[in-house]
Amino acid sequence: MVKLRLARFGAKKRPFYRVVATDSRGRRDGAFLEVLGTYDPLTDPPTVQLKADRIQYWLSVGAKPTDAVGRLMAAQAKATGGSKEVG
Repeated sequence: MVKLRLARFGAKKRPFYRVVATDSRGRRDGAFLEVLGTYDPLTDPPTVQLKADRIQYWLSVGAKPTDAVGRLMAAQAKATGGSKEVG
C-alpha cells in the first residue's frame, strides 16, 4: 500500500520535512516514489508547499495520507481558500 507521509531531513534540532509517496512497509526516511511537497515547521508561520495535482493523482490510485499529511493538506486548502477538499 502506498502512503503519503513526512520524511525528515535537516540537521539535528533543525527539522525539515518532505511530503513523499512511499510504500507503507518502508522506513520513515527510506526510499520513496515521489516528492510531493515540503513542510518547514521552524518558520513563523510554518511553511507548507504541496503539489496539489500530484497529491490528487496519488489519492486517486489508492494512496492513504497519514494523519500529519492530512492536516497539512487541510491547512493548505484552507489557506488557499479552496473549497475543494484534498483527501
